[in-house]
Amino acid sequence: MCVLPAISLFAQSTLAVVEKKAGKVGFYTVEGKRTGEVQTGAFPHETVFSPDRRFLYVTDNGMLWMTDKGEGGNTITIIDVAARKKAGTIDLGNNRRPHGMAVLPTGELLVTIENPYGLLRVDPVARKVVRKYEVGGESPHMVMLGPGATTAWVSVSGSGLVSIVDLASGAISTRLPTGGNTQGCVMTRDGKRVYVTNSQSNNISIVNTQSRKVEREIATGAGPNRIFLSPDEKTLLYSFQAGAGMGFADVATAKETARIALPGPPLSLNLSRDAQTAFLGIQDSDKIVVISVPQRKIMRVFDTPPNSGPDSIEPL
Repeated sequence: MCVLPAISLFAQSTLAVVEKKAGKVGFYTVEGKRTGEVQTGAFPHETVFSPDRRFLYVTDNGMLWMTDKGEGGNTITIIDVAARKKAGTIDLGNNRRPHGMAVLPTGELLVTIENPYGLLRVDPVARKVVRKYEVGGESPHMVMLGPGATTAWVSVSGSGLVSIVDLASGAISTRLPTGGNTQGCVMTRDGKRVYVTNSQSNNISIVNTQSRKVEREIATGAGPNRIFLSPDEKTLLYSFQAGAGMGFADVATAKETARIALPGPPLSLNLSRDAQTAFLGIQDSDKIVVISVPQRKIMRVFDTPPNSGPDSIEPL
């Protein structure tokens, strides 16, 4: 389905799509043409680029849903972006079910794990775990660097909180309750505010990073999960899974201003580098939704192979 015409720059973009059910990363044009694939471990979930964008790291979680019971996988797949080939694998040993990731300025990775619960610091060059941190709760999910990259902000979904981990000492400096089933986080450029989605509470918490307290909340559609800020930092953009949509909220008023209905529940949301286009993966129906952010309309929906289960998407 194509609702709006694509502009020429947009048409030149390429997407790396985590095909969770198939255990692959597929490469697509934004028009939906599949141009290649790389095999990963079982049930990959999240991705992050190396600082130079040469490599794409993929967590091989080993389970379809974070709520599923099971031992899970213990690897991270390294993909050479230019070659569209697997460049290697990082073995995490007894640390299993890797999920969310963030990359440090050094190039090291921070990786949440669900079995046992924790946060890892990983050297992707040496391909080994260099440190493990406690997270003070159950089912750590996503991770984001705090101001100055000295802390890790971990959404501890099963405990409804964000744990702030000091990366030098390893101490949990703050366990901040925000709401039920904490999910994604995004921070302002000045490092003064963090916005946290709470999937069960159907809201976004606005956190002051100095006081480390929730200042306000924004009511959203059902089940908000991934979240971004517009380049001018006036608007929040987020997906909501249970409500099968994408939402927009005004930062100044802390009010939701628009919703876009999607053809299924999105597990992921990512933006083009210019933040003018949003990409959402609909795992249950093997579809990718492409949205014009300025027009707040669906540009197109395209299919991925049957039973591929698209989740996270990275514009290349």
